[in-house]
Amino acid sequence: MERMPKWADVILTPLISLVLAFAISALVILAIGESPAEALKVMVQGALGSSYGWGFTLYYTTNFVFTGLAVMVAYHAGLFNIGGEGQAAMGGLGVALVVLALPWPHWALALPAAAMGAALFGALWALVPAWLQARRGSHIVITTIMFNFIAAAALNYMLVNVLRPVGSMDPASARFPEAAHLPKLSEMALGLGVEWGRNTPANVTFFLAIAACLLVWLLIWRTRLGYEIRAFGKSEPAALYAGISPVRITVLAMLVSGALAGLMAVNNVMGEAERLVLNAVEGAGFIGIAVALMGRNHPLGVLLAALLFGFLYQGGGELALWTSIPRELIVVIQALVILFTGALDNMVRMPLERMFAALRRKGA
Repeated sequence: MERMPKWADVILTPLISLVLAFAISALVILAIGESPAEALKVMVQGALGSSYGWGFTLYYTTNFVFTGLAVMVAYHAGLFNIGGEGQAAMGGLGVALVVLALPWPHWALALPAAAMGAALFGALWALVPAWLQARRGSHIVITTIMFNFIAAAALNYMLVNVLRPVGSMDPASARFPEAAHLPKLSEMALGLGVEWGRNTPANVTFFLAIAACLLVWLLIWRTRLGYEIRAFGKSEPAALYAGISPVRITVLAMLVSGALAGLMAVNNVMGEAERLVLNAVEGAGFIGIAVALMGRNHPLGVLLAALLFGFLYQGGGELALWTSIPRELIVVIQALVILFTGALDNMVRMPLERMFAALRRKGA
């Protein structure tokens, strides 16, 4: 018999964790002499109170969906991929090389090519840690985090010595061709006669992120490979007994994970900056860990958790702009959310399990 209903595990547990994180955050805000109610009001209005705020919130959400899905897929295989930062950076390199290589006549042709380049470079960056884990027993956490630093150094070299236009002092690639400009959500809304999200970076990649959620759900729960990934993640000895190759599943799961992280670059490199710059990932690879944990490693949960962190990012920027509360406080709130949904998950889960067990005994 299950210790707690599925709905309570998926909805109630993370919701209570979130409330606890925000409650402690409110105490921190009080401690620095500010009003938690006023801070919440500014964040909600700045992130959700206008089409401008929604435009930025959805832009950040798109980034976090891809990195959250990347962590989720690896988790189902029993792997902890914390290399999303480096994989997304390499995905950006893939986007830049593809878009700058050809004179694209239209974004509809450039987008799938750039997405394939991003996914390929992200997957290849995850391949070596996957092979080291599968063949040599090198822990995936250590190798993926080391590859984040290698990716940063490699990207710096490429931008300074290879992709930087002649005469430019900025360590960035040339701007992408005008024809490769991805439609902003504001431009799409304007085409329908609605003025929405003017001057915001949210673009058509948001729909690519939604499609990725659906495809990952189909992969994990509706394909043979997905079954093998989940079986291997639950019990390696049982999977081995069933004829599932640990090397094959480890490599394939990490390739899919790296490809998803790499796809994030379509949003921030092609959709927003329209050129490759240093530090384009801006920590989204690590935020993906929290998104996957809070989303209970399910695509729908990842989407909702990504929206929450998108709200925190945009709301935090507004908070720093319009109040004396430092933006660093948002990092504290994010850390508390991660702490309660991850490290302290059992602090919420165990009392709930006891409560539901008591209710079952009472009902019996």
